Amino acid sequence: MIAKCHAVPNALSLNNRVPAAKGAPMTQSRRVSPTLCRLVFTGLAIAASGLASPAFARPSVDRASATSRCAALSGLRLADTLIVSATMVDNPAATFKSPGLADLPAFCRVVARVRSAPDSDIGVEVWLPAKGWAGIFHGNGNGGFGGTLEAGYGSMIAGLRRGYATATTDTGTAPATSLYGDALIGHPRKWRDWGRLSTHVMTVTGKAITAAFYRRGVTRSYYTGCSTGGQQGLIEALYYPRDYNGLLVGAPVINRTWGHAAVAWDFQAANRTLGSLLSDAKLRLLNNAATAECNRQGHGVPGDPFITDPLGCRFDPAELACNGAAGDQCLTPAEVATARAFYSGPTLRDGRAAFFGWPIGSEGPGRFGWSFLESAANGGPQFGGLFKWVFGANWDWRGFDVDRDMPVVDAKLGPDVNDATRGDLRAFAALGGKLIIYHGLADSLVPPAQSVAFYERQARALGGMAALQRNARLFMVPGVMHCGGGPGPDIFNSALGTLPPPPVKDASDDLFAALIAWTEQRRAPQRIVATKFVAGKPGQVELQRPLCPYPQVARYTGTGPTKAAENFVCTAKSLGRAAGGSKS
Repeated sequence: MIAKCHAVPNALSLNNRVPAAKGAPMTQSRRVSPTLCRLVFTGLAIAASGLASPAFARPSVDRASATSRCAALSGLRLADTLIVSATMVDNPAATFKSPGLADLPAFCRVVARVRSAPDSDIGVEVWLPAKGWAGIFHGNGNGGFGGTLEAGYGSMIAGLRRGYATATTDTGTAPATSLYGDALIGHPRKWRDWGRLSTHVMTVTGKAITAAFYRRGVTRSYYTGCSTGGQQGLIEALYYPRDYNGLLVGAPVINRTWGHAAVAWDFQAANRTLGSLLSDAKLRLLNNAATAECNRQGHGVPGDPFITDPLGCRFDPAELACNGAAGDQCLTPAEVATARAFYSGPTLRDGRAAFFGWPIGSEGPGRFGWSFLESAANGGPQFGGLFKWVFGANWDWRGFDVDRDMPVVDAKLGPDVNDATRGDLRAFAALGGKLIIYHGLADSLVPPAQSVAFYERQARALGGMAALQRNARLFMVPGVMHCGGGPGPDIFNSALGTLPPPPVKDASDDLFAALIAWTEQRRAPQRIVATKFVAGKPGQVELQRPLCPYPQVARYTGTGPTKAAENFVCTAKSLGRAAGGSKS
């Protein structure tokens, strides 16, 4: 017997962990047809749990074509939700003008906007395979300040290829873009959506749309994301543990406010006085010297262009100080000071480290490298828009003072954007959830030492490293920059979207496949082979190296080519700790 049904509940009401915004009006119910209501309400209930219901009979979908079912979603009514479009994409290569998508299956493309509170407008896009749905929902993260749906397409393509219903969100921050957040000045609700709420909204809304299209709920749910997308994944695991069975989280932003402070600190160091900026030639000089010294100390393999264990190495850029005239083969006193500021991270007046610095070996000038941190965006530091939310549109980086300004920033933004620094994984673990975190050890946009600190904090909360490893594992990746790139092996995640897939698409070489195997077959990942392609071209392997679950690290056996993964073993030696604050 079906209960009387008059309105579809607000998407947020399916998980009571999200409190209503202060002063927000109560959501008004809207009357819908009983047939549609029964379909959507039942699908929502099953989708929200992430579990299949044996009592829910699977109706045949042969009575209507995928095209007609897709078009019908235009009339789907979910509280606080507008279905902007629902269209069948029969030829993805033509639609997206990309010949590389010729093998992508046809899918129903749904764009929705969820407006559950004043000034809240969260964009959601869902792709639904027309045939062969695996019964799995796949949520994806964004990057930077979010603001666009397109940022999630690469990872959605990976999910669609697996037969998953896959979704992304613009994090509710449009018209902001990944690098520019000035548009959010004076919009505190959007800060909250970006920092905490939007991924859960995407998940509940996406599952509701999926259930309506297939007329059954999902059997399992996975999430993948890097950077801001990594933060989104941690928020899900910490605060919405029922949303996903497994999450793959890369380079997560954990302390948002201090992460932006670190970038402002670096920009000040390089640009406040003439002659402080490190040229690309000086960055290469610094990187080569630091790598050679750390590998000489035993923190890597001699001859490698990257460091295996940079958090355990000590290197002073003063070793490169010019003894006489300045030149490309030495550093001036101002350049030494800049390098030290980058390594140390924000420091208080009394000399105490306030946050994490960048690891030794991260000095390369590549994408999101030190040269990016030195460069200007709208006349100020990269991602400086966050400070304008607090101090106004005329905020001037030249006057930024860590001791004076960061308490103000944390007081105003911390409750909305720093939730990853709080909470623990106990509820997620109790539900049997699986979490894999990875972080490049040459990342100079989100400090890798912060991920180590987060993981160790979770180990303490769950009763030790062994207990934590039953549900969460951390893989630190030598020589890899922010979410990919760098001299190290960066091919190990088929869901990343911005890099080629691994040469072997199974749990031995692919963290996404490893997450799936861990979730579905209870095979915990013990070792992942990461690959470096020659010039980034698939099929031409330059080297391979095993990634080991923290606190293990890969060590060379002493025999055989160092470019072959089989000549390395995972050992229990812990990575050293970089200097830095405890804001994780």
